[in-house]
Amino acid sequence: MFVSYKWLQEYVDLDGISPEELAEKITRTGIEVESVAFKGEGIKNVVVGHVLEKEKHPNADKLNKCLVDIGEGEPVQIICGAPNVDKGQKVAVAKPGAWLPGHVKIKRSKLRGEESNGMICSLQELGVESKLVQKEYANGIYVFPDDVEVGKDVLPLLGLDDTIIELGLTPNRADCMSMLGVAYEVAAILGKDVKLPETKVQEASDKAADAISVRVEAKEAAPLYTLKVIRNVKIGPSPLWMQARLMAEGIRPHNNVVDITNYILLEYGQPLHAFDYDKLGSKEIVVRMAREGEKMVTLDDQERTLKDVHLVITNGTEPVAMAGVMGGANSEVSETTTNVLLESAYFDAGTIRTASKDHGLRSEASSRYERGIDPNRVVPAAERAAMLIAKYAGGEVLAGMVAENHLHIEPAVVTITLEKINRVLGTQISAEEVLRIFKRLQFEASWEDGRFTVIVPTRRGDITIEEDLIEEVARLYGYDLLPKTLPAGRGTRGGLNVIQQKRRATKRFLEGTGLYQATTYSLTSEEKAHQYALEKREPVRVAMPMSEERSVLRLSLLPHLLESVAYNVARKNESVALYEVGNVFLKKADGAQPEEQEHLAGAITGLWVANLWQGEKKAVDFFVAKGILEGLFEKLGVSGAISYHAATFEGLHPGRTAEILLDGEAIGFVGQVHPNVQKELDIKETYVFELKLDPVYHYPAEPVQYRPIPRFPAITRDIALVVDRDVEAARLQAIIQEAGGTLLKSVSIFDLYEGEHMEPGKKSIAFSLTYFDPERTLTDEEVVAQHEKVLAAVKEKAGAVLRG
Repeated sequence: MFVSYKWLQEYVDLDGISPEELAEKITRTGIEVESVAFKGEGIKNVVVGHVLEKEKHPNADKLNKCLVDIGEGEPVQIICGAPNVDKGQKVAVAKPGAWLPGHVKIKRSKLRGEESNGMICSLQELGVESKLVQKEYANGIYVFPDDVEVGKDVLPLLGLDDTIIELGLTPNRADCMSMLGVAYEVAAILGKDVKLPETKVQEASDKAADAISVRVEAKEAAPLYTLKVIRNVKIGPSPLWMQARLMAEGIRPHNNVVDITNYILLEYGQPLHAFDYDKLGSKEIVVRMAREGEKMVTLDDQERTLKDVHLVITNGTEPVAMAGVMGGANSEVSETTTNVLLESAYFDAGTIRTASKDHGLRSEASSRYERGIDPNRVVPAAERAAMLIAKYAGGEVLAGMVAENHLHIEPAVVTITLEKINRVLGTQISAEEVLRIFKRLQFEASWEDGRFTVIVPTRRGDITIEEDLIEEVARLYGYDLLPKTLPAGRGTRGGLNVIQQKRRATKRFLEGTGLYQATTYSLTSEEKAHQYALEKREPVRVAMPMSEERSVLRLSLLPHLLESVAYNVARKNESVALYEVGNVFLKKADGAQPEEQEHLAGAITGLWVANLWQGEKKAVDFFVAKGILEGLFEKLGVSGAISYHAATFEGLHPGRTAEILLDGEAIGFVGQVHPNVQKELDIKETYVFELKLDPVYHYPAEPVQYRPIPRFPAITRDIALVVDRDVEAARLQAIIQEAGGTLLKSVSIFDLYEGEHMEPGKKSIAFSLTYFDPERTLTDEEVVAQHEKVLAAVKEKAGAVLRG
C-alpha cells in the first residue's frame, strides 16, 4: 500500500512529524514500512510555461520552434520534438540550470542551428512511470489545464512535492488497504482523532428507484448490493490534484468518473464500478451466478468464458460485469456517457478470489475483496463518490439508493482479563492504560470485575480472539517497553553436526578444485527422470504439475546438470565445470512420502588447464574427473575404502566409465557422456560423476595421524609388467601393495604401453615402488628380498611377467 503523506494529513493532524519519523513509528507498532520516497527527488527549477507560438524548425522535420512564456518577462525560445506540442498549451518547462531525475542538468544549447533556452518536459522526464501516464500524453509532453498559473513550480501541481510511504501489509491487515484505514492506524499511534471526508450531496427530486431496479439471486455471494444513479454528467479530465494522487498510488488517470471510483477505492478501500446507464439495455440489474460456458467481453477487450462459480452483474439478460473483478466492455463509461449507474457492493471474498484466479485478473478491486472489506463503508463510499461526480463531472444525483440487503455482520465482541494481558506480555499495565489504548484504537471498551469487554469495529475484521487484543495492547504500549528476560534453564551450544561439517567440506573442496555450484530443478519430465538413475524406480508424479517438463520428481541430478552445460556452451562458454549437491526422490508405497537421498553430481567439459602464454593446454579427461573424486574421498577420510571398476551405464561411454564402490558396495559412477548424447546436447567431450553421499558421510573416517618426516633414505624400484589386456591396473596395484609388506610405502602407475612391439592381447603397465623404514636405513638385500616377493605374487595371481 502506497500512502501519500500530504493526503494522509487531510484525515489526521500529523503535528509537524516528518515522513521519516512517521514511518519509524508505524514500523515500531507492527506494520513494516518498506520505503519512504520523496516524489520530486532530483527535480529543481521546473515551472509552468505558456506556449505562445509554434512553428516548424527550419532545419529539422521532427522539431518545433516554440515561443514560451515562463513568467519571467520576455518569452523564451525552446526547441521541442514532442508531436503533441501546440500553441496555447500550458506545459512543464525546465529552465536553464534546472535538474531532472537521473542527475540531468538542463543547459542553453543550439539544436540544428536554433537556440533553445530550456526544455518542455513530458511526465516521464519528471520521473513518472510510463504506465501511469494518461494515454493522450504517453508519447508526448504533458499539458496542464488552462487555469494553472504561468511561472508556478510544477511539483505541487503534479503532486511531486509529496512523500510516499510504502507499507508492506500482511494478509490480516486488510484495514490498511485504504487511506482511511491508515488514518485510523496513524491516529491510534499518535493519539489523534480521524477527520472523515464529506459525503453529503444535494439530490434531485427524481428518485433513483424509478430509473433502475435490483434483484440479487446469489444472496450468499452478494449479500449487499447498492446502486446510485447520476445523470447529465460531462465526461472529461479529473481535477489535477486527483490525477496526481492516483499516479502517486500507482493508478493511471482516465476520466473524471472512472478516476473518482478509483479515488474512492483508495480512500475508503471500497471498490466501486460505474456503468454507462444508457448502454445497459434495460432498467434492471440482476446479480447472479454465471451459467457454465457463458461468455462476456471485459474492459480489456478479452472474451471470457465463465463458470457457474463466477458471480456476474447482468442487465437481466447478459453479463455487464464480472463482479468484483472487471467490468464489461458493453457498459463501459466513455466520452459519450451522460448517465452513470454507480455500483457499491459487498461480495463474498472466496467467490471473488475464485474468479480472479480462474481468469488471471488480479486487480486493485479484487485484492481488496479477497482480503475482506468493511461492510459499513459500502454505503458511505457510494455517497462520497456521488458527491464527487456531482462536483467534478457536473452530475445530478437522483434521490435515494437502490439496494438489496441480506447482510448480517455484527461487530465482534471479545472479552479478556487484565491478568491475562499482563501475564502474556510480562507487564504491569494498569486497567486505565489498557482502556486508553482501546480508546486510541477507537474500540468501544468497558471494564468490570477485572474483565474488559471490547466491541471491535467492522473495519478491523482481523480481531476476533483474546490474543488479537493482546497484540493490539502490546504494539501500542510499545514493543520496546516490554520487559526483557532471558530463557530459564541451561542453554545448549550451537554448531554443525558431523554430516553438516562433511557437507560443507565437500562443497569447499569442489569449489577449490575449480567447480562452480549449480542448483537445478527437482522436477523433471517422465523421459529424463530415468536417465543416469543410480536406482531404477518408478518416478514420483506431481499431483498438479505446472507442465509435462516439470511433472515428476528427479531420480538423478545429471540430466539437468548436462542441460546447464549445454546452455553455457551454446553461449560460447566452452569450458564448464559444475557440481550440485541435492536430493533425488525414490518412490515407496503408493500414497507414502518418497524416500529422499542426497547425491553429489558433477559435469566437466572443455579445457582443464589453459596457460596460453606458455602454450600449455590440457583438456578435461576421465582422469581429471576421477582425480577430483579421489581428492574428495581423501578429504573425507574414506579413500582407503574406495575402489573403481570398469562398468557400463546407459548414456555413458562404454570404454571410459567406472563404477565407484565403497567397501565393495556400489555408490556411484564416473565416466564420459556417450557420444550420441553429446551430439544431441550439442556439447563436446564431457565427463560426469554422480554418487550417493549418505554412505560416504556415515562411513567411519580414518583418523588423522601425524607421520614424522623420514630421517632415513628411501629406495625406489620401477617395474614394467606384461599382462593380458583384460587385467585391471587396480588389481595389479592391490597385489603389489599386499605383497610388499610393511616396507613398501607407496605404489604408483606411471606408464601404459600397448604398441606394435607388444604381443597381441597383451599390455605393459609400469609401476614405481618406494621402500623405506622410518627407524633405520634399508639394505639392498632387504629390498631385493621384498621385491622378489612382489614379482612372485603378481606372476602367481595375475600372470604378470617382467617386460624384457
